Amino acid sequence: MTHKTLIKVRGYHLDIYQHVNNARYLEFLEEARWGYLEDSGDIEWFAKHGLAWVIVNININYRVAATMGDTLEVFTRFSKVGGKSAVVTQEVRIAGKDAVAADAQVTFVCLDQKTGKAVAIEGELKARLEQHIAE
Repeated sequence: MTHKTLIKVRGYHLDIYQHVNNARYLEFLEEARWGYLEDSGDIEWFAKHGLAWVIVNININYRVAATMGDTLEVFTRFSKVGGKSAVVTQEVRIAGKDAVAADAQVTFVCLDQKTGKAVAIEGELKARLEQHIAE
């Protein structure tokens, strides 16, 4: 399943060069992941099972500058589920310009909130994550 989140670029997102500051993209990507989790029902499922996502790696490519007034479309989808981690692929497009502002690969582990340790991705957890790839 691919999820789309819309974000309007505001003045406070900009740097001295009048384009979106690189650090803001991390916030945009996080906002989109939260939207994906809310819309899929995963927030409730993870809370019920005492699990949380912990980001362990983000690789981001900055492609084209976004500027004030642009509407960004952030597309989020699962691309890989492994035994210990999973990867979410995200792409930030500038609406109406057919341009990719940034793209990223976000790797996370699932943390047991009681022990504070990462858990193996297996059984019901693996099935839950893999369903997103199949959709």
